[in-house]
Amino acid sequence: MLATLTAVLQDVTIEDKLKNAPNSSYEIGVVIGTYLPFIFLVLVAYYIFYKAKNRKDLND
Repeated sequence: MLATLTAVLQDVTIEDKLKNAPNSSYEIGVVIGTYLPFIFLVLVAYYIFYKAKNRKDLND
């Protein structure tokens, strides 16, 4: 829900940025800047899952 709201408020498309890019370095930066936050969130979620799975204070 928050991601949808953020996407609507920003209203910026990657295609427009790539179409107006001055050179290929800018295009690479746009792609990295677009996907890096998602990769970071996946890594944080995996770390939290791993730590929760290996807790020693839980008695099975």
